[in-house]
Amino acid sequence: MSSHNQKALFLDRDGVINVDHGYVGKYENFEYVEGIFDVVRKFQNEGYLPVIVTNQSGIARGYYTEKDFHRLMARVQKDFASHDVQHIPVYYCPHHTQGSVKKFAIECQCRKPLPGMLFQAAKELDVDLSNSILIGDSWRDIEAANAAGLTESFYLSHKLITDEQLSKLNSSHRVSNVTSLSEIIKLLRVTL
Repeated sequence: MSSHNQKALFLDRDGVINVDHGYVGKYENFEYVEGIFDVVRKFQNEGYLPVIVTNQSGIARGYYTEKDFHRLMARVQKDFASHDVQHIPVYYCPHHTQGSVKKFAIECQCRKPLPGMLFQAAKELDVDLSNSILIGDSWRDIEAANAAGLTESFYLSHKLITDEQLSKLNSSHRVSNVTSLSEIIKLLRVTL
C-alpha cells in the first residue's frame, strides 16, 4: 500500500492553460484557453492538486529567460487565485539540445515525453501517480503521463489518436480524445 494519497491533475501549459501562440514568454501574449479555470476548480474540488508540467524550450533557445518565465507564472497564479484556485506548483523543462543558451542545451530527463517532471512532482508533493490525471495537447504529454504510470489522460486536440499511438501505451492507461475543456467537465460528471 502506497503512502502517497495526494492525487494530482497534471496540466501542460501552452495549448491547455493558454492558447499556444508559440514560445509565450510575456503576460501580454498570454491568452487563457476557454474553460481552464472551471476545469481546474472542478478537479480541485474533487481533491486533485493542480500541477503544471511544461516544456519551455524557449528558455534554451534564448527567446525569454527563466526570470521572464517565473514573472509570467506569478501573474498566472494571481489569475487562478482570483478564480478560487489554490497555488499551483509549476515544473518546467528549460532544456533543448538545439538551444542557443549553453547551460540549457543539454540532453535531460525532464523534457516530455520523458516523465521526469511528473516523477519530480510526485516525490516533492507526495503525489500518487496511479490516481492522477493529465491534460495535454501534444502526444508527448500523453506519453509522459503513460511513462509516469498515470492511468488516465485527456488529449486536448483536434487530431484523432491513431491505433499505432494507442498500441504504445500501457494497457492500463485510458486516454480520452477531447477538443475542448468543457468536454472534460461533461466527462467528469459521468465519472466522478
